Amino acid sequence: MKAEAHVIGRGTWLDKVAAETVEREKRLRRDTSLVRVESGLGASGIPHIGSVGDAIRSYGVKLALETAGYRSELIAYSDDFDGLRKVPSGFPAWLKDYIAHPVSRIPDPFGCHSSYAEHVGSLLRESLDRLGIVYTFQSGSDAYRSGLLNEQTRKILSNAAIVGKKINELVGQSKYETNLPYTPVCKNCSRIYTTQTLFYDSTNDTVTYACKGTELGGRFLEGCGHEGVSKISDGNGKLMWKVEFAARWAAFGIRFEAYGKELTDSVKVNDWVSEHVLGYPPPFHARYELFQDKSGRKISKSVGNLLTPLDWLEYASPESLRLLMYKRIVGARNVSVEDIPVFMEDFDDLEEYYFSENRDPNVMRDSKQRGLYEYTMLLNVPKSKRIHVPYRLISQLASVAPLNAVHEFVSKRLVDYGMVKEESDELSIRIEWGARWASRVERPRLPPVKVGPRVSKALKEFAKGIDGLRTADEVQNVAFAALKGNGLKPSDFFPVVYSILLGSDRGPRLGPYVIDATPERVTASILAALKPGSGSKNQ
Repeated sequence: MKAEAHVIGRGTWLDKVAAETVEREKRLRRDTSLVRVESGLGASGIPHIGSVGDAIRSYGVKLALETAGYRSELIAYSDDFDGLRKVPSGFPAWLKDYIAHPVSRIPDPFGCHSSYAEHVGSLLRESLDRLGIVYTFQSGSDAYRSGLLNEQTRKILSNAAIVGKKINELVGQSKYETNLPYTPVCKNCSRIYTTQTLFYDSTNDTVTYACKGTELGGRFLEGCGHEGVSKISDGNGKLMWKVEFAARWAAFGIRFEAYGKELTDSVKVNDWVSEHVLGYPPPFHARYELFQDKSGRKISKSVGNLLTPLDWLEYASPESLRLLMYKRIVGARNVSVEDIPVFMEDFDDLEEYYFSENRDPNVMRDSKQRGLYEYTMLLNVPKSKRIHVPYRLISQLASVAPLNAVHEFVSKRLVDYGMVKEESDELSIRIEWGARWASRVERPRLPPVKVGPRVSKALKEFAKGIDGLRTADEVQNVAFAALKGNGLKPSDFFPVVYSILLGSDRGPRLGPYVIDATPERVTASILAALKPGSGSKNQ
């Protein structure tokens, strides 16, 4: 019982962040009847896994705040008044004529939405909706047009001199000592970043600007030379990133916001502006690192390693993606479409634990696992676990199934193997995921296994012995001959075979599976996994 007293909420990092957020709010003596959290939604490029990660994590904190007894709301703020910095891969080349135009004022290149921003934003919002993330949407362009940020904008511009000096002091950026941190839309060329605000007239609520050009996407973009005046209340301009977060936090009463490591400098400045210029203590933060591909490169459309959330949901469950976000927040994450079976099996393992009678004797670890599952399920826990057929088994069966009968072939084999009792809608969905994944991905080889000399010898004998066999009984006979001849028990041998073939220590009866997967493929997979020097002292 003593250990249980140290468990915060459901025992996860989400609960810890929620508790720290509330404790800070109480120290500040702010009203906690509604604890708002915020997530920014990019609207200028194709959404990827990292794009939804911010919102999913913030929603998890919202759930943790509600677990602690506080009413909470997620504000999803779309940066749709930002300018287009470059033409994303796969988009029409004519968009280059709209570089630096606000994305909410660029035509939809695909003709199905009112603007470029609406098209891109719809992809991200559809992803969040399908993931079960509940949010209050706020358009950035609407926020400026309706005056929601007017008060904060005026305060920042009235204090532009001290803001510019502080930005230089905090992050070494000197340009805001001469340029105000606000960019109007040029009335002549309709671009936003090319304008430099030179003077703010608080009496008339206007800024004077010149369209001089700006550094954008690694090159200098010339301005049109127009000089003009823009009224703040007209909503034809926006604050720069170095101060805009602060304005949003104060305007919407935000108490928590996570941010990516690449925004560290911006958050540092915004925290100071929020506190010292707007008089609003900034929200509590949690910092996370970017998603990368296996080579360590940032996930990006331009380098061709993009995995979108809608891609993910074509191949895997919403729960598996939510688990990826909720499992931990610290450290960079490598993710690719090839790894989807790993994430699917991670969730299956977590659900198996949740509904198992076996408990980790360490109360903290047990609470963390159970809490992680409950948040991954968005606190809507089913009465019992679902079907947990290894994802790789489904995908491998789908890869050898007749093209016009994939579902029937896979479901019949799973019933024959005793993996499921009967076909079901739930099984059909998993087969669809696995079949789509198998058709997209050339089956990656699993990492080499680490086994001792006796197990290694038995595996080689089995791999070579099944080559050319045509019946399940023949395969079973070769397997038992290999383990018996090397003095092994079934428990020493079969889990290793399944690990090599399926990435799991369990699977169907080996003989029928090998025949369906083809002995040739199985032989190649086992021999590839047994590389020289991979053995251990076990067995």
